[in-house]
Amino acid sequence: MLDAGNRVAAAPTAQPAQGRGLAFWLVLAAVIVVLDQAAKLYFNTSYTYGQRVNILPVFDFTLVYNRGAAFSFLATEAGWQRWFFTVLGVGAAIVITWILARQGRRAQPRFALALAMIMGGAIGNVIDRVAYGHVVDFLLFYWKDWYYPAFNLADVAITCGAILLVLDELLRMRKPG
Repeated sequence: MLDAGNRVAAAPTAQPAQGRGLAFWLVLAAVIVVLDQAAKLYFNTSYTYGQRVNILPVFDFTLVYNRGAAFSFLATEAGWQRWFFTVLGVGAAIVITWILARQGRRAQPRFALALAMIMGGAIGNVIDRVAYGHVVDFLLFYWKDWYYPAFNLADVAITCGAILLVLDELLRMRKPG
């Protein structure tokens, strides 16, 4: 292709796709924290400990506290687990922020979304541990005499983020080239 001066014009170069920046993913994590904390505040102020309100034949709202981790892991320990899980959550948030900042706008959206969800959930549960010494749980699923441990929106965000990370990796592995 020739330009007006009969010189060969350079072909336009493809610009790398510009994705969302760090600020977007941090705001998304903050939205998760706000929703989680608002829900916990509602249940903490509107329910008494152990109260259950049936919503569906397999689902209740409740108010219980968890001093441990998922499935009440380490809940019966002497109290050191509060600070262990707090440090773990803060550390996860720092590492995730560093990864997202390093990736910048090149971050793959599915990967960045997964990390933002995990970070938002981790921070939501860290706030509980620091403020109350336990995590506030309020979602209870069950079937007849079988009960899944109660959980909260932060746990949902962490779980969905982890599933999304695995899915992202599996889809990346299947891509040719």
